Amino acid sequence: MAITQERKNEIISKFKTHENDTGSAEVQIAVLTEKITKLNEHLRTHKQDHHSRRGLLKMVGKRRNLLNYLRNKDVTRYRELIKELGLRR
Repeated sequence: MAITQERKNEIISKFKTHENDTGSAEVQIAVLTEKITKLNEHLRTHKQDHHSRRGLLKMVGKRRNLLNYLRNKDVTRYRELIKELGLRR
């Protein structure tokens, strides 16, 4: 259910904005998106896991807030990130 450290490092290296970047909005959104997709797969098989479902809803809300922040700060970065992550189909 959780993502591995190697996968997380790949995501960070792909979306970082400068050399030592691990906490920018783009990186946080990308890591949350990966966690959300893994948790969605888990919930497809375990439909009665309401505790994990609550965690999923909290992660989705956090990602939504980060996306709103990024959209208000820099629209071009927001649009590039949305396109790269495949959100908003």
